[in-house]
Amino acid sequence: MTAAPTALPPSPLNEDRKVLLARLVDGLDAPSLWWLSGYTAGLAQGHGAPHLAVLPGGGAAAAPQAGQRLTVLYGSQTGNARREAEKIAQAAEAAGLAVRLVRTDSYRTGELASERLLYVVISTQGEGDPPDDSIGFTEFLNGKRAPKLPELKFAVLGLGDTSYADFCGIARKIDARLAELGGQRVADLGQADLDIDTVAGPWRETALAKAGELLKAAAPAAGAHLATVTPLRPAAAAWTHERPFAAEVLANQRITGREFRSQGFLKYGPVEKDVRHIELSLEGSGLAYEPGDALGIRHRNPEPLVAAVLEAAKLDGNAAVTLGSETLPLSEWLATRRELTRLSRPFLAAHAERSGAAALQQLLDPTQTAGLAALLGDHQLVDVLRRWPAAWDHEALVAALRPQAQRLYSIASSRKRVGEEAHLTLDVLRYQAHGHEHLGAASGFLAALEEGGQVPVYIEPNERFRVPADASRDIVMVGPGTGIAPFRGFVQERAEAGAGGRNWLFFGAQHFNTGFLYQTEWQEALQRGELHRLDLAFSRDQAAKVYVQDRLRERGAELYAWLQNGAHFYVCGSIAMGKDVHAALLDVVAAHNGGDAEAAAEYLTALQTEGRYGRDVY
Repeated sequence: MTAAPTALPPSPLNEDRKVLLARLVDGLDAPSLWWLSGYTAGLAQGHGAPHLAVLPGGGAAAAPQAGQRLTVLYGSQTGNARREAEKIAQAAEAAGLAVRLVRTDSYRTGELASERLLYVVISTQGEGDPPDDSIGFTEFLNGKRAPKLPELKFAVLGLGDTSYADFCGIARKIDARLAELGGQRVADLGQADLDIDTVAGPWRETALAKAGELLKAAAPAAGAHLATVTPLRPAAAAWTHERPFAAEVLANQRITGREFRSQGFLKYGPVEKDVRHIELSLEGSGLAYEPGDALGIRHRNPEPLVAAVLEAAKLDGNAAVTLGSETLPLSEWLATRRELTRLSRPFLAAHAERSGAAALQQLLDPTQTAGLAALLGDHQLVDVLRRWPAAWDHEALVAALRPQAQRLYSIASSRKRVGEEAHLTLDVLRYQAHGHEHLGAASGFLAALEEGGQVPVYIEPNERFRVPADASRDIVMVGPGTGIAPFRGFVQERAEAGAGGRNWLFFGAQHFNTGFLYQTEWQEALQRGELHRLDLAFSRDQAAKVYVQDRLRERGAELYAWLQNGAHFYVCGSIAMGKDVHAALLDVVAAHNGGDAEAAAEYLTALQTEGRYGRDVY
């Protein structure tokens, strides 16, 4: 993917032209797409079709050679790495350097041997895994076909989250592998946490300065002209994470039920889950989204959580705290600016020093990865403050805590059906741990919203998680629990567009009575022919647990036939579930290709590379 806006206006193209456009751009690299943007810009301005420059012998106008350009390669799951890569490319372009920007799944790996200056910007997904758009590239890089790279100069910028034990894991692996293949670093590995710019900004300056030195030294002789194209740069989205739109709450409805417990009249057991369907108005915002995109929200940490942190830290919430140019009461810093439910290794290290807790120091030892992962997984800030008391002052606590992390929710609707609205499906996180009740910060905030209230939102595009451009293609969707959200939008979109392809949905939950989300809607969709197949897995309704991956194996022959006939496959939900589904897919493919497990793995990698296997896992 080349540099792109965070949100696009509705397309004026009809469906046939959309298909033609998708075929035109399929497989084009970043320089070709930038050239095409300039070509179409000329048409839009009424200048007629620009002349296509052709060199003697029929070749197209020369692009900068590998030794005279910077290649910025990026892999991104939620858009952060893409945006950082765009900043690097735009700054290099402004400095007069030849640069190309390429998403990893659009990069021709055969070009790697000829690269001379390569910057990689990549996020880490889950526990040290690459983002989905980088799976093929990382497999190639770590495989036997990867070339020796003695002439390569490179630098790697990793984006991660220190609430995970393997922080920036895939970036560290790529950095080490490029060096192992003979490449020479021109900048140290950058490892950015959620406050990305504190690391990415200085890293970018260093890397760009080095690129300037290297490319000027490799510049062609005077008089040699390199063809350039001024790209058409769409305007940035009006509403962003830094400047969100205040969306009105139209509906906030619980869609999980109560389990019937006895034959007595209206006797029910407790609600085990609290899943909400929330409808928000985007009227007047100009925000546009496609099914598969996410809605980002700026939440306010719940008051009980803020109060618990203040009590555990023995600090005054009314105390004024200045950080940088901003002065706020401590309680407001904690409510709106700081992360209270996700811990980070740097904070734990600072707290261990202040508390003198030997047990915490031991968990931070590099050899104790399992213990640290367990701590990060089930402790919130308040748990650490209670378990290992320490003396914090107001300013030091604010400085040590991470900035509030963005929360992204898959959009559960299609604008073709709901107009200027966005629907969400979310599980409200509530649990008992360490002797206290815990509440999810963002889900608790959203669950408490009343109709007529407002929530700050923005759109986070997910270009790799879209319905097929070819509407005649079949699709298979696997979405247990709230992973069903984007597929509600997929089915609405294809129904409203009159898509000819079939829709097959796999859904799972613990119980039919309490967890069958949107049950009536799916039944109606089946009756109307908008949904063609529905397979269900309710894991706790029988003695043997049954999950969606079990249903995939049971339907293996039909599933494989759909894939062989060009179907697209999608999965949305937890990282662990996504891995189980992937393993089931491997089994299905191997069972029907003669039992060759290696060939099955290559088959799924090919599906991902072709854009026919989309994952939205978290």
